Amino acid sequence: MKIGYARVSTGLQNLDLQEDSLTSEGCKKIFTDKMSGAKSKRPGLESAMEFAREGDTIVVWRLDRLGRNMQDLITIVNQLNDRGVSFYSIQENITMDKSSSTGQLMFHLFAAFAEFERNLILERSAAGREAARARGRFGGRPEKLTKQDLDLLKTLVDNGTPIKTIAEKWNVSRTTIYRYLNKMEEDNNDRKEKDTN
Repeated sequence: MKIGYARVSTGLQNLDLQEDSLTSEGCKKIFTDKMSGAKSKRPGLESAMEFAREGDTIVVWRLDRLGRNMQDLITIVNQLNDRGVSFYSIQENITMDKSSSTGQLMFHLFAAFAEFERNLILERSAAGREAARARGRFGGRPEKLTKQDLDLLKTLVDNGTPIKTIAEKWNVSRTTIYRYLNKMEEDNNDRKEKDTN
């Protein structure tokens, strides 16, 4: 049995084109979602996958209707193949079915593309971090406390103010205050060590 899945990104968009194509393709049942593909929970897709039985084929109008990215697409198709369910995309004329040699080839090609996409993202991220470091910027969240805040923090601790009270003043957890104190102590020790060398 052919089972159709159609998705548009917003409620304002229309599913008619996809549904007509899926019906022409011979889909007996069609599931739909009106939401971004970036959402991890897509009730229509989940229902289509639950409904499909071994030997069935899930059909989409275009590949990007099924997965958020190549990795997501591979994961979904893998889940289908594990249950003996095939996958077909009308626009790209791609069938992915591990029981056929062509289907296996397509699956391996898609897996290779997914790996390539992942590596590109990692390379771009590393290059971005390196460029930021070269300009004196470092990753991570900006510090909550300024230099003046840290001076005041040290004074409050030296005067015996409870850590809970200090944390409430800056609206942070006690753990954050302890982390700042530890960092200040480490910095202090580093300075002393440099002075003695």
